[in-house]
Amino acid sequence: MASLTTSKLYGLAAGCGLVWAVAQTYLIHNFGFIWYIAFADSMVNTILLGAACWLINNNLRYYQPGKDSYINILIWCGALAVICSFGCRWLLPFLTTGEAYIQFLIQSVVIRAIIDFLAIGWMAMISMIYYSQIDQKENERRKAEAEKLARDAELYNLRQQLQPHFLFNSLNSINALIGFKPDEARRMIHQLSDFLRGTLKKDDQLQVPLSDELTHLNLYLDIEKVRFGHRLQTEISCDERSGAALLPSMLLQPIVENAIKFGLYDTIDDVVVSIRAEMDGNFLILMVQNPYDPQTSRPKQGTGFGLRGVQRRLYLLFARNDLMETHANDNIFTTIIKVPQL
Repeated sequence: MASLTTSKLYGLAAGCGLVWAVAQTYLIHNFGFIWYIAFADSMVNTILLGAACWLINNNLRYYQPGKDSYINILIWCGALAVICSFGCRWLLPFLTTGEAYIQFLIQSVVIRAIIDFLAIGWMAMISMIYYSQIDQKENERRKAEAEKLARDAELYNLRQQLQPHFLFNSLNSINALIGFKPDEARRMIHQLSDFLRGTLKKDDQLQVPLSDELTHLNLYLDIEKVRFGHRLQTEISCDERSGAALLPSMLLQPIVENAIKFGLYDTIDDVVVSIRAEMDGNFLILMVQNPYDPQTSRPKQGTGFGLRGVQRRLYLLFARNDLMETHANDNIFTTIIKVPQL
């Protein structure tokens, strides 16, 4: 992209040089000199001026002056303008003849130097703006890549924290079942294996349909139902539109795990965890509800790693802090997630 734009810049400069040469030829001819003298004067001046512009452009490609160094650019432009004008003064007498033209050439040296200075200065200004924009875009690209790598690393770290958290709980439950319910323990091991196998195949930034996410979530719920038996019941409902909506993979599991934790750990009663999904404009709305005992649970103060990790992940993926909210009313704890549909 940059090389293509540079080629266009050189093409534009060549076009401007051609127009400059034609205009100067016509101007000198109007002073009463023959076309040959006008053409020779124009070509020598254009070649020297083009070389000066190329030199200043090539230097500014590798050297971007600071605010305190602009005077150096002006000095460079002035020096190159003087070289161009005196170069014409020295070379043109070898190519042309006539006392009148030589006198004209001597008298026009100062005017030529001023015009060359303006042309070279204009080229320097365009080059500084052009190359500073290229540097800015390159810096932005590197910054974006660095931020992406940082986000990927943090998402990976969140996932590595989540998996052992769930795995340790499941292994403790399997250990408790081995002694008096070996069949249930064996079944739970198979379910855990299927769940982890599916988890390892998922990408932290992969968007998956809600229907696939719920299928994977049911593997997790099957494991938890082995742990808690009839005490854990779930209600899952989603409309036809939300089933095809996309969301980050493995987003629901920590939310549901949090609901089970606050719903079951401090009570011996049966608990129903409700999971609902619906579309609201360009957002997929996910709502997870569970009952809790306000005497033993503190959902307002301690939402655990699961919800913090989900909130952080949503921010890293969508750069928004308003996509998750929690409420605790009438002994019902509610977590609401809004997933933008890009």
